[in-house]
Amino acid sequence: MAEQHRPQHSPTAEAPDGFAAALRSAVRGEADFGPTARALTTMDASNYRRVPLGVLAPRDADDIAAALTVCQEYGVPVVPRGGGTSIAGQATGTGLVLDLTRHLRAIVDLDPAARTATVQPGVILDDLRAAAAPHGLTFGPDPSTHSRCTLGGMIGNNSCGAHSVAWGTTADNVRGLSVVRYGGEALRLEQGRGVGPHGVRERPAHGPEGVRERLAHGPEGVRELIDAHLALLRTGYPDLPRRISGYALDALLPEHPGGPDPVRAFCGSEGTLAVVTEATVRLVEAPRARALAVLGYADESAAAEAAPGLLPYRPLTVEGMAADLVREPAGLPRGAAWLFVETGGATPAEAKAHAERILRAADAVDGAVVTDPAGQRALWRIREDASGTATRMPDGTEAWPGWEDCAVPPARLGPYLRDFRALLGRHGLRGTPYGHFGDGCIHVRIDFDLLTPAGVSRFRRFSEELAELVVAHGGSLSGEHGDGQARAELLPRMYGDELVGLFGRFKDLWDPDGGLNPGMLARPARLDENLRFAALPKRPVDVEFGYPQDGGDFAGAVRRCVGVAKCRTETAPGAGVMCPSFRVTGEEAHSTRGRARLLHEMLAGEVITDGWRSTEVRDALDLCLSCKGCRSDCPVGVDMATYKAEFLHHHYKDRLRPAAHYALGRLPQWLRLARPFAGLLNALARIRPLAALAKRLAGIAPERAIPELATETYSRWLRGHQGKGTHIASSSRVVQLWADTFTEHLSPQVGRAAVRVLEEATGRTVLPPPSGVCCGLTYVSTGQLDRARAVMRRTLDRIGLFPGHPLVVLEPSCAATLRTDLPELLPDDPRAAELASSVRTLAQYLEEYAPDWTPPRLDRPAVGQTHCHQHAVLGDAAERRLRERMGLTGELSGGCCGLAGNFGFEKGHWEVSVACAEEQLLPAVRGSEPGTEVLADGFSCRTQLDQLAGRRARHLAEVIAEGLEPT
Repeated sequence: MAEQHRPQHSPTAEAPDGFAAALRSAVRGEADFGPTARALTTMDASNYRRVPLGVLAPRDADDIAAALTVCQEYGVPVVPRGGGTSIAGQATGTGLVLDLTRHLRAIVDLDPAARTATVQPGVILDDLRAAAAPHGLTFGPDPSTHSRCTLGGMIGNNSCGAHSVAWGTTADNVRGLSVVRYGGEALRLEQGRGVGPHGVRERPAHGPEGVRERLAHGPEGVRELIDAHLALLRTGYPDLPRRISGYALDALLPEHPGGPDPVRAFCGSEGTLAVVTEATVRLVEAPRARALAVLGYADESAAAEAAPGLLPYRPLTVEGMAADLVREPAGLPRGAAWLFVETGGATPAEAKAHAERILRAADAVDGAVVTDPAGQRALWRIREDASGTATRMPDGTEAWPGWEDCAVPPARLGPYLRDFRALLGRHGLRGTPYGHFGDGCIHVRIDFDLLTPAGVSRFRRFSEELAELVVAHGGSLSGEHGDGQARAELLPRMYGDELVGLFGRFKDLWDPDGGLNPGMLARPARLDENLRFAALPKRPVDVEFGYPQDGGDFAGAVRRCVGVAKCRTETAPGAGVMCPSFRVTGEEAHSTRGRARLLHEMLAGEVITDGWRSTEVRDALDLCLSCKGCRSDCPVGVDMATYKAEFLHHHYKDRLRPAAHYALGRLPQWLRLARPFAGLLNALARIRPLAALAKRLAGIAPERAIPELATETYSRWLRGHQGKGTHIASSSRVVQLWADTFTEHLSPQVGRAAVRVLEEATGRTVLPPPSGVCCGLTYVSTGQLDRARAVMRRTLDRIGLFPGHPLVVLEPSCAATLRTDLPELLPDDPRAAELASSVRTLAQYLEEYAPDWTPPRLDRPAVGQTHCHQHAVLGDAAERRLRERMGLTGELSGGCCGLAGNFGFEKGHWEVSVACAEEQLLPAVRGSEPGTEVLADGFSCRTQLDQLAGRRARHLAEVIAEGLEPT
C-alpha cells in the first residue's frame, strides 16, 4: 500500500490545485510558493538538487501538525529542513520544505541541576552552547558546522562532531522527543521507556493550541515488528562507535540497556518518520580549561594507526588530517599528517599536563602542546573549514562529497586508508581524507567528474566498490552525515536485503503514505540521479570577468558554493567579515550561499526563468554590500562581490539604471567636474531643502549627510609642497603613491600625512600622481563593467610605473580593486597583472622598504575597524605589527562598517547599513575609554563613524604623522 501511495513529483511539478490556499488557511506561519523561496531550497551541501513546490516557515508545533494534515490530504510530500548543511542530499525534496529555522528557535527550558535542556528544532547548536556555558555545561556533539546547524538537523542525521570520543553522538545525548507524523498525529518518545503501542498517557505540547501527544514506543505495530525479527536485529548490525547508516532498530531490542529506546531508534531517521517539534537533550560538564596536543606523523596511515592507542588517555578529541589539506603555513609540527588531541582539566595547568602526557606517550615524528586559546582557535579553524577547503584540490580542480564520512573500527583505520588510497588510484581519482580518527570516521572530498556521463558512470562504479571495501573492514557507509541519497541505495551491501527490507516496513508503520522525505533511507533514489550539475548550461556563459580560478567559467565560479553555510553564522565576533547582510536580516536570500543558489538556478533556468533579467536575483543581490568578505572567509572562496558586479552589468545592459548608479557609480567623474566649485557646493549642501532634492535625484538615502568636498585636492597640495623645481635624480629614490578618488577629493589630509611619513621613513620623494587615473572601483561595484574597463585601460596608459617599484595605495577598497578586479577584467593585458602585483598598503611598504625605521611610540589603546576589502584581499598582518611597534594596543573590530562604498548611501539601504555598523564597530567605539585612538583606513568606515557615532576616526597614516617630530 505504501508503494502505491508514495507521492511522486517531477523536478518542475506544480502544487496541486487548492493546496496553497488550504495550507495558508490552516497555518499561521509564512507559506511561500514563489521562485525565490523554491530556488533557495533546491540544494543542501550535497551533490543533489530537487526543486520543491514551496516553503513553509511554521510558527509552532500546531502549524507543523496542521501542515502535515493538509499535505496528507493533497498527497504533497514534506521535507523538514534545518540549516541545510546535510551532505548526503536528505535536506532536498520535491514537496513542501519546512523551514524550521525561522520561528522554532526557542530554548524552552534549561535545567542546570538535571543537566538537560528542552529546545525547539530550529535552535542553532552554538546558541544552546552559549546558553549552557554560564552553568559550566555544553551539548557534547559538535559538528564543524556548529555555528549554523540546528538541533533538529542533528537529530535527523544523528550528528557527531569532533568530541564524540568523549561525549558520543546526538543519539547518545537525546532524552525525549515530541514529533508529528505525516497526517498530523503527535507522539512523545522518551528514552528507554517500554511503552505499549497505544501509549499510556497524554501530555500537552508547548504549542498554543495544545496539540495532544501520545507517549509511545512508536506507531502501532512497531513492537510486533521487532519481536518478529529478534535474531536478525541481534546479528545484523556492525559494532563500532560511528555506525550511523540505516534505521537503528537494534535500539528497540528488549535487552537494550534501560529497555527499548524509541528516541535512539528515531535519531538518524533523516526526516523520513516524523517531524521533530521539541527535544529534551542531555548537557555535559564543559572542561574549565583545554589544551591541544598536535602530533606530527610521517603519513596519514601512521597517524590513523596511532589514534586508537591514545583513547585510553581519555582525550576529548582525536582528529586527523594530512598535509594536502593545509594550504598555508599554520605553525604545525613536522610531519605529513597530524593528530589534534584535545584535553580538558579543571585548570589550565591540569589540561596542559594531560596534553603533555599524551605527547610523551605518542610515537610521533614531532609534536607540540598549544595552550593559548587564540592558537587553538587558529588550528581548529583549519580542521573546521576542511569541508569547504577540501572541495578544491591544490591545483584548483573541483572535488565533491559523495563518500564523505565512512567509518570503520578505529583499529582498522590505518589499513582501510591504505586500501582507500589504492582504490582512488585505480579509478584515477584524488581525495583529501581527514576526520575523526579516534572514532574511525573519515571525511573526504573526491575530484569526481559529475558533469559528463562518463564521469558520472565512474562515480557510480567507485561508490559501489568503496561500499564493498568499507563493509570488508567491518565499517558503516555513513559515520556521521547520514545516508541520504548518496549512500542509501548501497545499504543492502552493508546490511543485506532482509534487514534493509525491514527498514522499509519500519518506515511504512511510521509513514504509510510515504509522504515524509521520500527517496531517503527506505526505497531510496539512485545515487547518480538528481545531481545538482545536470541542470547547468553545458557551455561556458559569456561573461566580463576572467574568473581565473574557475577556468573562465561563470558556472564553475557559482559551483564553488557547496552549501556548508559558514556565511549563515549570525554572530561572528572577531576579525571575520562574512556575511554582514545575513547577520542583520537572518534571511537565507541575504547569505552568500543563498545568493549563490539563486545564481545557480538562474543558470539552470527551471525555477528562475528570465536569466540575467531576473528580479529575484537582483533583489537578493541588492543587500549584498560587496564587502568581499566571502572571498577570504568562505572556505571555498566564493566571491559574491564579483558575481554581483557581473550580474548587474548584464541585468542593466541597454537599460535605464537606478539613479544611484549614475550618481555614485560615476563618482570619480563628478568629483573631477566639481573640483573648481567645491566651496560653493559645500555651502549649497548645507541648505537642507537643496540637499534633500539633490539626494532624491541622485538616489541617495535621505538619512545620509553629503560628505564635504576638499577645497584643495591632494595632488594640488603635493605640487605646492614639493615646489616647481623638484627634480627626480634617480628612480630608486622615489615612492609611487596612488591618488585615489577619496584621498584626492574628500580626505586629502590622509595623503598629506602619508607623504610626511614616507619622506621621514625612507628619505625618498613621493611622485606627483598622473592626472585622470582611477582604479574603477565605483564602476565595478555598480556593475558598469564596460566603463570600468575603459577607465582601467586609461589608467594603465597614463600611470607609467617604475618597473620593480611598489605602488602605495592608502584606500583599502581601491587597493583591493587594483589587486583583484583590474587583472580579472583585463586578463589579456600584461600591464594589469604587473600593476596588481605592485600594490602595497602603507604598512606593507614601510615593512618592506624601511625595515629599520622606528615609528613614533604612542602607547595608547586603539579601536576601529580593519576595512573589509583589506581583510579579504590584502590582509592586515603588516598593520598589526606596525600598531604593535607604535604601542597602539587592542584589537580592531571585524565585520563590516555597513557603509561599504556606495551601498550605505543608496536609498533603501539605511536600516541595513546602520545595523551592520551596530553589529561590532559602533559598540566597540562607544565602549572605548577616553583617549582611545579610533582607527579606520577606509573612507567609508570613517564616514560611517562620523555620521552614526559622532567620532572622528583617522587613517593610520594620520596617526603616525601626528607622532613624528615637528619639521
